[in-house]
Amino acid sequence: MTEPKPPWKREGAALISEWKFADFAEALAFVNKVGEASEAANHHPDISIKWNRVRLKLSTHDAGKVTKKDFDLAETISAL
Repeated sequence: MTEPKPPWKREGAALISEWKFADFAEALAFVNKVGEASEAANHHPDISIKWNRVRLKLSTHDAGKVTKKDFDLAETISAL
């Protein structure tokens, strides 16, 4: 597997991305889109939201590492 493309970076056994929006409403709308994409992929990131900032962490927990599922979902999220 190749390294993730920005805004994703590898941090240990996970892919991390941080997003900044104009306000809480925009951040929440993005999180809802991420939720829909995650449900469709049956693969779910850890999500942290603080007013206008969203942090996503992708890892295949049962494998204990980053897998193709993580790269695929990262790509989908980046296209939102």
